[in-house]
Amino acid sequence: QVQLVESGGGLVQAGGSLRLSCTGSGQPFRNYNIGWFRQTPENEREFVAASAWNGFSITSASSVKGRFTISRDNAENTVYLQMNSLKPEDTAVYYCAATIGRATIARLSQEYSYWGQGTQVTVSS
Repeated sequence: QVQLVESGGGLVQAGGSLRLSCTGSGQPFRNYNIGWFRQTPENEREFVAASAWNGFSITSASSVKGRFTISRDNAENTVYLQMNSLKPEDTAVYYCAATIGRATIARLSQEYSYWGQGTQVTVSS
C-alpha cells in the first residue's frame, strides 16, 4: 500500500495562488493514479483533478478548469496541484488519494483506496 501526505495549504486572499503537494511512500508512485478532492463541512467530498500513473492523462472538474493544474514527478513520488485565481468558494480541506494505475481516470471518491490526512485551504474575500 501507499501512504500519502499533503502539504502546502494555508490562508490566501481571493485572486491569489497556492501549490499543494502530495507525497507518497511505501510503494512506487508510478503504479498509481492520483486524484485531488476537496470537502467542506456542508458538502460531500468533491472531485477536483486527477492524473494517470504516467502523467499523460489528466482531468479536472469544470469548476476549476483553467485555474487549477495537476502535475506529477514520479521520481520525487509527488503530485502537485497548482491553484491560481483562487476564490472564496475554493475554501475546503483538500485531500489527495491513490488508486492502482489504469488508463481510465476515476472521478468518484469510492474508487480510490488510499487517502492522505488533508490540508486546509482558506480563501478570504
